[in-house]
Amino acid sequence: MSLKIITPSRLHMSLIDLNASIGRVDGGIGLAIKEPKIVLEARESERLTVKGGRKSIRERAEMIAKKVIEAFDIEGKIEITIKEDYPQHVGLGSGTQISLAVAKAIAEIFGFDYSIRELARIVGRGGTSGIGVAAFEGGGFILDGGHSTKEKSNFLPSSASKASPAPLLARCDFPNWKIAVVIPRGKEYYGEREVNIFKKYCPIAIEEVQRLSHLILMKILPAVVEEDIVSFGEGINEIQNIGFKKIEVSLQPKKVRKLMEKCREVSYGVGLSSFGPSFYCIVENPRDIKSVVQEYKEEARLIVSKANNNGAIVI
Repeated sequence: MSLKIITPSRLHMSLIDLNASIGRVDGGIGLAIKEPKIVLEARESERLTVKGGRKSIRERAEMIAKKVIEAFDIEGKIEITIKEDYPQHVGLGSGTQISLAVAKAIAEIFGFDYSIRELARIVGRGGTSGIGVAAFEGGGFILDGGHSTKEKSNFLPSSASKASPAPLLARCDFPNWKIAVVIPRGKEYYGEREVNIFKKYCPIAIEEVQRLSHLILMKILPAVVEEDIVSFGEGINEIQNIGFKKIEVSLQPKKVRKLMEKCREVSYGVGLSSFGPSFYCIVENPRDIKSVVQEYKEEARLIVSKANNNGAIVI
């Protein structure tokens, strides 16, 4: 048996509650998008092999494959060919997508009927943000409910958390708006560096959490449902100056923040995805963003995308 899996990428727009005073922590909003994406092909093989793609993605795919084969307690092996990928640690969630794609491929090929959330537990994803898991599972605009402090008592990024994937509270089809994703040269935060940021800046003031929660519930979510691009963009712009997202933005170099501001002049809204350096622009005409990026004095990649409202595809 052989198959192909095509995953979305994800924009992580904001964590919600890094105060945790009412019994839950984390929570977040985000969006699955069509580009960039991971495409892999897999088939049963006499030995485990992974080829194609970036070295870092290959290495993660091989590590996850070994972990899943051990968890399933199977003797079979798999050959994985990565046809398309995108960089790790730029804020677009490639780690979760390649991990779930490999786990799903092995489950399908060897006949294991595991849900995406069960696979996420096996591969150790979704311990802080549930956005990447939900993006793979069903796409769309996502609101997750974080974790009970009985399960997760510390402020930690997903890479360092062993909590179960966060519950999905709401999932909406996202309008057919154009999304320009800009990947500039900036700071990348992962591993110990990421853990230390959570330790340094958390807990976030409760007033900031309350302000963000109000904005999400009464502006951003209604704007998605009512397809109000102006209100949605205003909400995204406002998020950049609240709570933990404000800290994430401040940790990017001045040149990245300046590029975000320039792009905001020709966009409805601009937001940093996760820790960045990638950011997204809700736009009428992607050519306007292209012109701004071309004037930028540093290297930056521009990807024109739209929402993925289906999640990963298995062929």
